Amino acid sequence: MKKIFLMFIVALQVSAGIITLPIKAIDKDESTVTIEVDKIDVGMSGFIIHQIAPNHNSILKNIVVTAYDPVSKKATLFMSDYDALQNNALPKGEWEVKVGDSAILAFGYDRALLIAPSEEIFYRLTKSVKIQWIHPDIFATILSFRGHPTPQKEDFDVFTTAASVGLIFLYLDNKVYTLDAKSFMILNIAEAPLVQDNEVYPFYTRVEKIDQAWWGWFGGASSVMSDYAPHYYELLVEHNAKNKALYSIVKQQGEKLHHLLNDFDFEE
Repeated sequence: MKKIFLMFIVALQVSAGIITLPIKAIDKDESTVTIEVDKIDVGMSGFIIHQIAPNHNSILKNIVVTAYDPVSKKATLFMSDYDALQNNALPKGEWEVKVGDSAILAFGYDRALLIAPSEEIFYRLTKSVKIQWIHPDIFATILSFRGHPTPQKEDFDVFTTAASVGLIFLYLDNKVYTLDAKSFMILNIAEAPLVQDNEVYPFYTRVEKIDQAWWGWFGGASSVMSDYAPHYYELLVEHNAKNKALYSIVKQQGEKLHHLLNDFDFEE
């Protein structure tokens, strides 16, 4: 068991601290920027800040690491509209991203949510790692309010933004997947062979029932989960279509997940 937890702790090294680096270049269509860094994981997210005056900064864009070249030590960051703060009463500037602005990455990586199939697995993993765990009861409450017994990506987005959660840990078939909360991209996969029984749907929570919206009666995104693993594999594949390690894992699951293999975006 100690070995399992040591491997899980290794997965948490991505949460060592916030990374702040200057923008070195901006591409021609202004959709990506470049930074220089000794090491970084594809999938890490953050935002770009622009200094408008001493001790006064403005957040301009969301960013996600989409590529990293270990030889040149350069990382490519895709930019999108910043949406974490939505308040029409706040002033809006017309600033654009410039070379020299700061890229802030791994923000919120000291706070995490664990999606686990049982109470035993939940407590074994959370008690073995020093990180600020946000209890899944809070997430379950949000799901009930939104009428989603089966969590969707937008549900995770709402929760992690509201709770300032940077990492999601997902336990599936003896493995722990470390995900960036915003990009939902896999940062690490760690072996954790624990007994997976007494499953709770859609994950371990003390909330006894997550209410379903009326439109879920006809099936679709908000319908009740009938099995723990397949839905989460679908979410992983949707946001990690180029991940070859995930492809191998899904392929090993056999016929029950065979349909997901067509959703990957690379050649074997």
